[in-house]
Amino acid sequence: MAIFNTVIAWLMKKRMHQIELFIKYPIDVQEEWFRRLINQGRTTEWGKKYDYKSINTFQDFADRVPVSDYEMLKPYIDRLRNGEQNILWPEEIRWFAKSSGTTSSKSKFIPVSNSSLEECHFKAGKDMLSLYVNNFPDTEVFDGRGLVMGGSHNITEVKNESYYDGDLSAILIQNLPFWVQFLKTPNLTIALMDEWESKIELMARETMLHDVTSISGVPSWTMVLLKRILDITGKKDISEVWPNLEVFFHGGVSFVPYREQFKALIPSAKMQYMETYNASEGFFGIQDQSDKSDLLLMLDYGIFYEFIPIEELENDSPKAITLGDVELDRNYALVITTNAGLWRYLIGDTIKFTSLNPYRVRISGRTKSYINAFGEELMIDNAEKALEIACNKCNAVITEYTAAPLFSNNKETAAHEWLIEFEKKPENPDYFAETFDNALKSLNSDYEAKRYHNMILRPPVIYALKQGTFYAWLKKKGKLGGQHKVPRLSNDREIIDEILAMIR
Repeated sequence: MAIFNTVIAWLMKKRMHQIELFIKYPIDVQEEWFRRLINQGRTTEWGKKYDYKSINTFQDFADRVPVSDYEMLKPYIDRLRNGEQNILWPEEIRWFAKSSGTTSSKSKFIPVSNSSLEECHFKAGKDMLSLYVNNFPDTEVFDGRGLVMGGSHNITEVKNESYYDGDLSAILIQNLPFWVQFLKTPNLTIALMDEWESKIELMARETMLHDVTSISGVPSWTMVLLKRILDITGKKDISEVWPNLEVFFHGGVSFVPYREQFKALIPSAKMQYMETYNASEGFFGIQDQSDKSDLLLMLDYGIFYEFIPIEELENDSPKAITLGDVELDRNYALVITTNAGLWRYLIGDTIKFTSLNPYRVRISGRTKSYINAFGEELMIDNAEKALEIACNKCNAVITEYTAAPLFSNNKETAAHEWLIEFEKKPENPDYFAETFDNALKSLNSDYEAKRYHNMILRPPVIYALKQGTFYAWLKKKGKLGGQHKVPRLSNDREIIDEILAMIR
């Protein structure tokens, strides 16, 4: 294994040259991918509809092809799932990443091509390791096993052909190269199970027997697994189970609410945390600096990026810009064109650029996950930072939370209602609420204005829930698993009222 570790580390370092190339020539790399994608899409039904043969510039593309969401592409994707081909992309499409995004009842089925597997997702996995090796050249991460938290997939037969849909993580695990399968745990049978509670139990009992050196997964479900391992082994912390564990590659949700909990579970000085920005639609960013959580925008993954200023989303034809025109600290909705046939696709995330040389971003929220019932424009990044400030000042730790508007009545003005599950409750709940409120005011001027003298918004209403409440709600909804998350902010009360009704 030591020799294997040396060889793999050397291969990872070689990839750094390609990363350095797109950092040095970002606009050229993006223009090259734009031309390649348009050229490959010419012969498809979609490409013929919008006459891709006559598209020569980005402006031609933007003028002719509409910005689309899933509902606009769904009729084409449904046909792909029924066995038709060459509709959105010239390659045969047999894999579909199933995603609900949040916990809505509708599922999205995102086409996954061989090109997107190889040039995007698998390349991103190599780059994640390459950047880690580059930052920590003395790593021994390849000396042990990598624990991978994955989902499940289903097989459908259409016209004697097999088609697959499921969590992207399951699709990736199923198609991993043999040498990666050799280095990971648990085995494929357990990794692809669809009954989540039994899966956690079996994963815990198998993985605790291995020398795990890295973990990859969504923080919330990874934490459930780690706690179960401690229950079974009777160990004080994970470092006693896996003394050589050195890194957690995480993504899917913000790590802010989980950071202190992981430090308590893994109190190791050598433990590192590396954030990624990946979704069913593609892999977009990787943390490339060990001391900063900003994400390097990955520009050579078969994805052409556009950015819509958040205020433009209200327009019928929102104007998008390309990489060369973005500004620092401005909220943009992310639009992608991919080598799996997503054309000018609005994925639902909002980002901010923290650096333009190289291009680094942070996720600021969701285009449909915010509270703006009273003109306060509260985004997820505001909420995460304010909760972190309040937790630090009040020595509290949060597991999960959700929030929604509480509308005014004859007796009281409106407010934001927060349901919070604490790992460690604040000693003084009133001080926590006040600290949180003040932090939100300092981070969001619109919120501060609406809070002025309680004229529009009164102080936030916070309820501390019993541990396990959100888990019980997800289970009741049939939404257990790594792809399903507790929605953080909602502009209506549907989710929060469901949870309140359940606990009452």
